[in-house]
Amino acid sequence: MSNWVEASVKDIVWWTDTLFSLIVNADVEPFKAGQFTKLSMMMDEKRIARAYSYVNAPSSPDLEFYLINVVDGLLSQQLAKLKPGDTVMIESRASGFFTIDEIPASEQLFMLSTGTAIGPFLSILEQPDVWQQFKHITLVHGVRLNADLSYQAKIAQLQQQYPQLSYLPVVSREQAIVGLDGRITDRIADGTLFKHCDSVVSPQNSQFMICGNPQMVKDTSALLTEQGYTRNRRREPGQITVEQYW
Repeated sequence: MSNWVEASVKDIVWWTDTLFSLIVNADVEPFKAGQFTKLSMMMDEKRIARAYSYVNAPSSPDLEFYLINVVDGLLSQQLAKLKPGDTVMIESRASGFFTIDEIPASEQLFMLSTGTAIGPFLSILEQPDVWQQFKHITLVHGVRLNADLSYQAKIAQLQQQYPQLSYLPVVSREQAIVGLDGRITDRIADGTLFKHCDSVVSPQNSQFMICGNPQMVKDTSALLTEQGYTRNRRREPGQITVEQYW
């Protein structure tokens, strides 16, 4: 059963006409980087709730979520109208196993994301312990347009703090200003993603965390499986850990 508590809106940051970050303050239970919770609002005496991953570090008092304002979205349309000082309900207990303690240690980690699914990776990268498990981490962000590459200041800050972090945008609907054109799956299939990262990748030295829309997760997992990687399970550790983002 959900345990809803009131959250006060601190700020809303608009990245594009449809992409925004909602920052709230609330008394929630401790959570792990990579986990998600639920936000909700009452509409016509009915609670409308959706799951969103934390973008902020677990130690931060500001709880941040990265959202897309969906045209016909029952909740996102209402969340986009919030102003500082407004309130929204948040589930106090986080859920999910898309966390670094579920990933076997390895030489390198590839974080493959699309759209707003970069959020949990930003939370994970704030944690010093991730750098004890991996010597090098590559954050890959697939988007449609260059303008959709949000959180550039945060990513630059993380790279300055952790020189072992590489960042690779992949833009599908226009020429990439930085990074690669196309889709993540295309660039894995033709080998250019790993070549661009200048990485020697094998099941013996690499882990993959994949977070995005269900089709991207399915297709990317299939490509990696064809290359000899296996799903990571508690009873049988592998190299592929996934989370579908809606």
